[in-house]
Amino acid sequence: MTVINGEVAAGFEPVREAFAANFARREDIGAAVCVYQDGRPVVDLWAGVADPDTGRPWERDTLQLVYSATKGVTATAAHLLAQRGALDLDAPVAEYWPEFAANGKVGIPVRWLLSHQAGLVALDEPVPLGKALAWHPMTAALAAQCPQWIPGTAHGYHGRTWGWLVGEVIRRVSGRTPGCFFAEEIARPLGLDFFIGLPAGERDRVSRMVYRKPDVDLTTVPEESVPEDLRDLVAAWRDPNSLSNRAFAVTDPANIDFDSPEVQAAELPSSNGIGTAHALARMHAALIGEVDGVRLLTPETLASATEEQASGQDRVMLAPSRFSTGYMLPTTTIPMTGPSAFGHTGRGGSLGFADPKHGIAFGYVMNHIIGGPDDLRATTLAEAVRRSLA
Repeated sequence: MTVINGEVAAGFEPVREAFAANFARREDIGAAVCVYQDGRPVVDLWAGVADPDTGRPWERDTLQLVYSATKGVTATAAHLLAQRGALDLDAPVAEYWPEFAANGKVGIPVRWLLSHQAGLVALDEPVPLGKALAWHPMTAALAAQCPQWIPGTAHGYHGRTWGWLVGEVIRRVSGRTPGCFFAEEIARPLGLDFFIGLPAGERDRVSRMVYRKPDVDLTTVPEESVPEDLRDLVAAWRDPNSLSNRAFAVTDPANIDFDSPEVQAAELPSSNGIGTAHALARMHAALIGEVDGVRLLTPETLASATEEQASGQDRVMLAPSRFSTGYMLPTTTIPMTGPSAFGHTGRGGSLGFADPKHGIAFGYVMNHIIGGPDDLRATTLAEAVRRSLA
């Protein structure tokens, strides 16, 4: 039986039970979960193994790469700049990044980058990975790229390109890289153990990821054996030229080793944030209220940041999705605690969100990358938080 470490406030015992069940029945290997309520931590738990190869245990300060949960962190940096009057989300991107105007993009507002409406999900020519990690070659390629659809007429998940697009706007406006801006303006005031661009001295604290292969590879089975509601998506997976594939193949090679020192040290504001569950929850708590004297966004900025901008069928994911200006909004498949919640999931199961109605902020990180409809770890934890509030 896995030993569960940490503390749970009275009334939140269901979260501890769900966390333990994730190890007993849902294949967690190493993980942590943290919940804030009204600016104070009420759940802070961790358990398991950070490195299955060495047996290194998961400690309170173990760091975990959270994939696209990074997007919520980066969006917060953009909204902080907007709140300060340095960035107008409705101004054309080209006002801050003149090269971006090429190939019919002169009128695209910053808000469409954040809400996945710009049509820049893929590149005609992938960028060599080493150059992409160096930043400028990738932003130059995106500035020259023609959109995949008429911007503003549809939305599709910019899984990889979002970080360079939004990050370059942050860099142009602030004069700092997005990772540096986050470190100085968000992480430092709140004391967050979270990085976009991992310092070399922190690498020994990072957990190693384990990737579970699906029980059935739907791309290899006969079409008639694929569940009907998944056939369009599976057909897209099988087509190397589909947007669903090309959106995640903007580098050469397309598959990125997110455990590698080079990738973790680079700044990929869409996908390589590394931190603790406590840091994710604490940042989201500071979005909706004061945390030890620090509040990141005013109520007015928060209301604007979390207003729905795009919803319906996603051109990349080929399933319904909902986005505000940078944050995911709840759907039947995105586990949060209610309709007022907002945040972001990450590949394989990580999740950070806030729910202003209930004063709740949540962070869950784990090193067993599962994902898919059968991965219920974050869902059961969010449900346990809801039960604790009843």
